[in-house]
Amino acid sequence: MNDGFADDELSLPKATVQKMVSDILPVDLTFTKEARDLLIECCVEFIHLVSSEANEICEKEAKKTIAAEHIIKALENLEFKEYIAEALEVAAEHKEQQKNREKKSSKFEQSGVSRDELLRQQEELLSRARERFKNQNIAHDNHTTTAIPVPTASETETKEN
Repeated sequence: MNDGFADDELSLPKATVQKMVSDILPVDLTFTKEARDLLIECCVEFIHLVSSEANEICEKEAKKTIAAEHIIKALENLEFKEYIAEALEVAAEHKEQQKNREKKSSKFEQSGVSRDELLRQQEELLSRARERFKNQNIAHDNHTTTAIPVPTASETETKEN
């Protein structure tokens, strides 16, 4: 099933997969490129299978976005129950990371300066920049250069003869 994507578009980063496998395997065991490529194909197929099932579940519920619970239900339906506990754990970790990310305040919030004051400072900086630019143009216009006449081709021929 292609769904409009070229086969080479549906892949995982080889270096990432290689690193993951290398981290798991004992140091005295090697992993061929062919084995890595086969593993990548299997992973892509697994992702496709689970996401297709999750999509069907989502459509049956008249939802437009696949959520974590759709993935969990897809794993159940496809009889990959052994992955559910870890998937739930990863989902919980992700949710926690999202909460922490939302709590981080922006530079604006950290500055303690009001929005009006920041706008005033911005206008002042822009005004100074405009003034510097204007002064540079005036200085450039006042700077006179002497043009050196360049002889035309006919004048050059006349001088040479």
